[in-house]
Amino acid sequence: MKIMILDANETILASSRKSGYGVSLVYQEPYQEGDQVVLETGEPGIYLVQLDDTLAAHPLYLEREASFPIPFTEAKRTCYNRYAFQGSRHLLTLSHVDSLPRRNLACNPYDHHETKGIFPHASANVETRGEMVFAARNAIDGIFANEYHGEYPWTSWGINQDPKAELHLDFGRPVIIDEVRLTLRADWPHDSWWSEATLIDSDGDITHLSLEKSSLPQRFPVQQKNITYLTLCNLKKADDTSPFPALTQIEVYGTEG
Repeated sequence: MKIMILDANETILASSRKSGYGVSLVYQEPYQEGDQVVLETGEPGIYLVQLDDTLAAHPLYLEREASFPIPFTEAKRTCYNRYAFQGSRHLLTLSHVDSLPRRNLACNPYDHHETKGIFPHASANVETRGEMVFAARNAIDGIFANEYHGEYPWTSWGINQDPKAELHLDFGRPVIIDEVRLTLRADWPHDSWWSEATLIDSDGDITHLSLEKSSLPQRFPVQQKNITYLTLCNLKKADDTSPFPALTQIEVYGTEG
């Protein structure tokens, strides 16, 4: 296993050392535009990953080589804690995970548009004004604050009032799922909500969901099965005056496939 910091020219600026049960890197320089974190694992699998002190270590599926471009510009950083990836001392850690219990397989606080080889990964066909505070990755970052919108920590997946909006969740490998939970953004009365939604899995099977106006997670048991991705689509807005439904979190519970 190895953690490296590369600059815009892919020059290695720093490399990890063995530490505890894995490897760690203390990078003592401010990040510059174009810097990226590269993770080399040797074998694809579940690894405990921490790439910034402000974000918790989290079990993620990594390919043999994975990359995390540093969100350097202000526009790319609006979905994070103001101190994330800032300063001149950064702690990064990586260790292998042998086994895990049933858990939320969708959570990945390190997801964003430009990551490679790091799963789960969320993407969408529309995000409100292209702003990171409304990006699909916010729906899997593990943050449930939903009583406001438009700034951290009240981030969400915003659909720009598009009734054809779809969110795609790629697990990167087979997983066994048994439950999905949706937490809607609840900045009432600014927000609307969806009364219906549809899940389509990697086998093409369809699950219809009936939603309520609620700020709490809404739970939907699903047939236990092995899948590699899910799509949330056919979002039907409730009959109210607000044009702004949005999603704070999608959770997918299950185990490794």
